[in-house]
Amino acid sequence: MRAWVGLAAAGGLIAACGGPTAPITPPPTLPTPTPEPSYPVVAAAGDIACGVPLGGNSCRQADTALRVIDSAPDVVLPLGDLQYESGVYADFINVYDATWGRFREKTRPVPGNHEYLTPNAQGYFDYFDGLSAASGAAGDRDKGYYSFDLGDWHIIALNSNCGQVRGCERGSPQELWLRADLVTHHRPCTLAYWHHARFSSGPNGNHLQVEPLWMDLYDGGVDVVLNGHDHDYERFAPQTPQGLADEARGMREFVVGTGGRNLTRFVSEQPNSEARSDATFGILRLRLRPDTYEWEFVPIAGQTFADRGLGVCH
Repeated sequence: MRAWVGLAAAGGLIAACGGPTAPITPPPTLPTPTPEPSYPVVAAAGDIACGVPLGGNSCRQADTALRVIDSAPDVVLPLGDLQYESGVYADFINVYDATWGRFREKTRPVPGNHEYLTPNAQGYFDYFDGLSAASGAAGDRDKGYYSFDLGDWHIIALNSNCGQVRGCERGSPQELWLRADLVTHHRPCTLAYWHHARFSSGPNGNHLQVEPLWMDLYDGGVDVVLNGHDHDYERFAPQTPQGLADEARGMREFVVGTGGRNLTRFVSEQPNSEARSDATFGILRLRLRPDTYEWEFVPIAGQTFADRGLGVCH
């Protein structure tokens, strides 16, 4: 039997018998892929936590909190009525904190009407801002409105409990602050959020008190509005403060009162309502790109309604 011995040689291998083999070609060097930019993700819902069964169905704040975890948000926006029935500090600690409280460090809340069933919404501010009087994540205690930047977006938190903040009408402290904020922090894309919806097909209907704020936001080129109050999910087409369809300059409103407390039925479908569910708990997930936004309603486990799409900033 003839033995074969491989010998190294320039340009390839030479066998003891049979001559040179083909050179070994190294694999091509592939360019390092450019990572996709990481755009901020927001998770939002209102009307969230309670500790007693309602009509035989327990509150679902634990289930919606799991959807927040799945969404891996950069910021969590609770849209008011966060702790039923009256937002006392002990209930925030004993109920809300065990579920949505997991995201407390990345939470930027707004108060609902139930928070103010405790005078001055003290439990709400004590929970989010600490027991001192200093301003914190929920803003000044006598205001509850503030703003911040997130990626390429400007985010505006408003307080729709107008009687608690000396009004929402034109010339009120909050309305004057809002106009100044829109001028100072002009961005290509802006989102605003508060509790009471200007437009809603739910039992609370349209909340006219916030129309002056809507007018300022519309004039300032704001793109997206998030609200709660009615315990359902509803998405509107871009529209004016008077409810006229306006694809060029209108604001798209989402009502996301599906955070866990209970659900209520629609009463009267409003113009420009494009998608809605009054039988599904869940959260709204938004990805905020430099000139567009992606939205997705994420239902809790076992429920199937979904709504997703892409919007373009003005």
